[in-house]
Amino acid sequence: MDAALYGPEGFFRRQRPADHFRTSVHASPLFAGAIATLLGRLDEALERPAGLDLVDVGAGRGELLTGILAALPDDVRRRVRATGVERAPRPGDLPSPIGWTASPPEGTNGLLIATEWLDNVPLDIVELDVNGRIRYLLSDLTLADEPIAQSDRAWLDRWWPLDDAPPGARAEIGTPRDEAWSAAVATVERGLALAVDYGHFAAERPLFGTLTAYRDGRQVEPVADGERDLTAHVALDSLGAPALPQREALRLLGVDGARPPLALASTDPAGYVRALARASAAAELTDPGGLGGHHWVMHWV
Repeated sequence: MDAALYGPEGFFRRQRPADHFRTSVHASPLFAGAIATLLGRLDEALERPAGLDLVDVGAGRGELLTGILAALPDDVRRRVRATGVERAPRPGDLPSPIGWTASPPEGTNGLLIATEWLDNVPLDIVELDVNGRIRYLLSDLTLADEPIAQSDRAWLDRWWPLDDAPPGARAEIGTPRDEAWSAAVATVERGLALAVDYGHFAAERPLFGTLTAYRDGRQVEPVADGERDLTAHVALDSLGAPALPQREALRLLGVDGARPPLALASTDPAGYVRALARASAAAELTDPGGLGGHHWVMHWV
């Protein structure tokens, strides 16, 4: 999975993610606007520091950072130090004030956000064989002979036990995601670390796992060929911080998919059309069966 996503010929080294899958960032500028509102509130809580950090982990081509900066008031934007964190090279069209690095900078004083990053942090998958033994799943979908590591077994026992599962049941060992998130949080000196992703909790783990892939806007077979995005849902509760459904988080930040009052169509037809378009975009971001089913994992420092 690591080689297929991040190796020399990996997906994220050669592809533009927006060409293959749609995230909240790509769905509507309302998402960036909501994060700008959150950053503004955080700025006030931090007593308006001279330098307000904005770090985007898994920044893609910098679309979210660009959108947030455009939505901020001038007095806040002038104090923001924006940094994109991505293994891929810096995009050539990225505005020069935005920094670019391969790992989160230390000493963040502000907001660190990771939107659909953790689901692409590579992990191991295990499967129960016909004898009830837990075995690693290999990239050719056969099962490894050697027993799994004790540390992986400990994570499974704590977060995704397979004791009563039937043969063929799978689990995705979230240790790499837990460690990656902890390392990102550790770079925040004061402020908020926010992970936005799709996932599940202990009471509802999927019996056969969630590994899948996307290519050219379609869900496809999860083949580790570097031509497609390999992804698996996140075990959200193992990250060790509170989680809020995206639809609730966005409504707290002023993004609501409610239809505008019909009376507005008579008094201000153009305004009604604009409000209707905004409500439609907000509805996609807050739809519990889609992007609204994502969760915001929030770690305050």
